This record gives sequence, C-alpha cells and structure tokens, in this order.
Amino acid sequence: MFRRPDLTTENRKLTTRFALEGDAPASDGRPRLRCPPLRPPLRVVLVEPEIPPNTGNVARLCAATGSELHLVKPIAFRIDAKAVRRAGLDYWSAVDLTVHDSLDDFLRAHHGPPPLAFSALAPRSYLDAPFAPGASLVFGRESVGLSPAALAPFGDRVFGIPTSGPVRSLNLASAVSIVLYEALRALGALTPARLGAPSPSGSPATKP
Repeated sequence: MFRRPDLTTENRKLTTRFALEGDAPASDGRPRLRCPPLRPPLRVVLVEPEIPPNTGNVARLCAATGSELHLVKPIAFRIDAKAVRRAGLDYWSAVDLTVHDSLDDFLRAHHGPPPLAFSALAPRSYLDAPFAPGASLVFGRESVGLSPAALAPFGDRVFGIPTSGPVRSLNLASAVSIVLYEALRALGALTPARLGAPSPSGSPATKP
C-alpha cells in the first residue's frame, strides 16, 4: 500500500482549511454553497482505472466532498507529480490518496463498515445500499467493471444504478458522482448548507 508523500506547506494549509471549514480556494472570491464535511469520510475506490480524465474527475469530486480516494493497481496511466501537472489536475493535491497493489490488498487493509461494490450487473439499486459514515464505495474499470471474482468478496453488498435508455453502462466518473452524492444525502451530510466566501490564500477562514 502506498500513500502519497506529504504535501507542500501551502497545499497542506489549503487542504486543512478545506477539511475543517468546507471552504476550498477559489480565484474569483465569490461565495460557494458549503456543507460540513462528513466524519469519518467516505472512501471512493477505483479498481484498475484505465482512463486518466475519469480518475481526474473523480479526484476533483473527492476533493469537493472531503472523501478519500483509493486506487487499486494496475493503473493504466501515471499519477506522479509531473504527470498530474501535465494533465492539469489542479485539485489533485487536495485529495487524500492511497494506492493499493491489488483489490485483496485493499480488502486486507480495510477497516470500518463493510465495503459496498457497484456494478452495472447488480440486482439491487444503489438507493437501497446501506450507506454509513466511513463506508468504502468500490467501482470497477471502465471497460468491463468488476469481474465476478472481484465481486465475490462483497456477497450481497453489490448495487447498481438503474437506467432506462439503450446504453450498456454509465461513465465511471458519472456513476461515482451519482453514488457518492446519494450517500452524502442519505447520511444527512449535505445539510446544513450555507453560502461561504472562500478564504484568502494562506489565511484561515472565518466561521459565521
């Protein structure tokens, strides 16, 4: 299991302020709708991700919600600092990232509520999932999702997103967005919401 090295001092300030205040840095200074961060945070787990923009979108989503991001190898692209800068992932430094050598490695290291898996082939809707603070939400790779062998450890904790149109499955980042925000809603983590002005760079936010 690999965890990213410590952030720079400035990024650490921004990340800490985001985690505690719900305020992320914004260049225009205009207020955004904020809500308190969930504790313990949800964990988004991407198993063998293949498409960099999808992982980038999920990373931004995790930064926006204070959720952890776990990536399970093999990863089909580089995630070192140089590659991240080249891809323009400006929120990458605000993500609590962990990389695991395999799904088994993740499951052995897992603690907290039983992890939940999401698959286009699941018999039950994500709306029926037993979300809990600190839950792990596990998604498969873009091309084939989670294999039967990967789904086996989850037993009946496999859920899907219903669709009505002629598509095989949803985009990975879209699926994560739907599930993650439903989990936050179900846990009451999106309220109370308030308009909050982003803090000046390097200085703490002021709570009302």
